[in-house]
Amino acid sequence: MADGPAISRRSGVAPFIAMDVMRDATALESAGGRRVMHLEVGQPSTQAPRLVREAAARALDADRLGYTDALGLLSLRQRIARHYGERHDLDIAPERVAVTAGSSGGFILAFLACFDAGARVAIAEPGYPAYRNILMALGLTPVGIPVGPETRWSLTPELIDEAESRLGRIAGVLEASPANPTGTMLTPAALAALATSCQAQGRWFVSDEIYHGIVFGAETATALTSSSETIVVNSFSKYYCMTGWRLGWLVVPERLVRPLERLAQNLFIAPSSVAQAAGTAAFDATEELDANVARYAANRRLLLDELPKAGFDSFAPADGAFYLYADVRKLTNDSAEFCHRMLHEAGVAATPGLDFDPERGRHTIRLSFAGATADMKEAVVRLKDWLG
Repeated sequence: MADGPAISRRSGVAPFIAMDVMRDATALESAGGRRVMHLEVGQPSTQAPRLVREAAARALDADRLGYTDALGLLSLRQRIARHYGERHDLDIAPERVAVTAGSSGGFILAFLACFDAGARVAIAEPGYPAYRNILMALGLTPVGIPVGPETRWSLTPELIDEAESRLGRIAGVLEASPANPTGTMLTPAALAALATSCQAQGRWFVSDEIYHGIVFGAETATALTSSSETIVVNSFSKYYCMTGWRLGWLVVPERLVRPLERLAQNLFIAPSSVAQAAGTAAFDATEELDANVARYAANRRLLLDELPKAGFDSFAPADGAFYLYADVRKLTNDSAEFCHRMLHEAGVAATPGLDFDPERGRHTIRLSFAGATADMKEAVVRLKDWLG
């Protein structure tokens, strides 16, 4: 029998373990009727704000919801630009804003517009696994740079220069603040240092700011303040509670607008029309959204106070987002096996650190506190019982 068509090497990127854990947890609930505490996936447990849902309903009733411009509705691009004036006192031209199919679509467009095949792009380890996997799928070379407490779990210009001296030219740098999985934020000065260093060295700087709005006392800055060449990626998924709507945006230098538009036309045609109509209303729902952030803050405090009593006593600084990144080397040398047992024996789903750090992640796990406070309390009780 003849062999079938060859499978592209792009299909060989690593799995997104958090989604695999969610699938297994859902299957466990369906098969046994047992309720699992979901601390594995980073998505809000609340629905989109009322104003967003109402705007979507109006669009469904009144609009034929055809294609929009490839870079999005002008009204939404204008509202996003206005947001930067309100939050950061920046005058951003709406033409520099590109609406995307979630932040994932934004990363794909930015990487394709900025980098030639094989280009090296520096990312922090631990870091969001889709960075590495998208880069590899596009024929680019992720350069994982280990970070830890000595740099507050963030990249620095010195670390990037050292990596370039060993490996060759680094064409770009991708950093998140607040970060996934750690929740750690760059100080405004550290963020500015990265952005200006990249501009001076002729590297693209991609700033992942999708967790802006979810912070716990830390000062929030955007890289747009520091460099005109920065590419900012943001999303309606996290603060705005619109994960399933698949809507995000980019802010890019003017010279990238037309290349991005051509790519978007061919790859995505246009972002979702109904999601764009709804997203325009999201910026006026801050009262409801900030109430969610207050709940995340209470969940964070609860876990930081109670998890040490269950044996989890070492965390990266959780300045923002809704994650705790825990060092569990006192409990296990195999975080994947540990999370499997935690799910099946305690009914608590968490993500092993191998998702975020292929080398050191066997000693770490990520816990999401985006859910209901009652679920956080129940998870703590179960973990205390499980670990004795």
